[in-house]
Amino acid sequence: MNKKMKELTGDLLYVLGIVCVALLIITFVGQRTNVDGSSMEPMLTDGDNLIVDKLTYRFRDPERFDVIVFPVEQDHNKKYIKRIIGLPGETVQIDTEGNIYINGEILKENYGREAISPDTIGRAAEPVVLGENEYFVLGDNRNHSSDSRRESVGNVSRDDIIGRAWARIWPLNKACFIKHQ
Repeated sequence: MNKKMKELTGDLLYVLGIVCVALLIITFVGQRTNVDGSSMEPMLTDGDNLIVDKLTYRFRDPERFDVIVFPVEQDHNKKYIKRIIGLPGETVQIDTEGNIYINGEILKENYGREAISPDTIGRAAEPVVLGENEYFVLGDNRNHSSDSRRESVGNVSRDDIIGRAWARIWPLNKACFIKHQ
């Protein structure tokens, strides 16, 4: 082989190596996603860019108040970003005053932007019993969120969770790590 062919082969192998490492990171470690809508306001706003941690849940189960990312069932190219409220095996219910009950006890949390209005309680007006690998999720902007209260979203399967929101990287003036607990 002449010198130019050796250099070209070396360059191609280098680029192939970079592409392989990038694909491994995107598949197993993390990926970028963007916020589409206002359902997680005030913490996350429309157009924010996030890094999703895909590694943590390989070693531990999701926890209450984690902010997770999962696909929209009808369009797997779109992603929901919501906060876990109910864990596997629990019963979730919301009363007409907007109180969230887990196994009959009021959930003490301060993530909701506002009280849940009676017309947005949806399927949680009746007790929602979560299966072995199911989670109940809500957006922080409770009255403007498509979440587990809607039949179209429902309970989120553990297998559908892509990962947890780890950091906001854009806009730069709002870059930060995401608060879960």
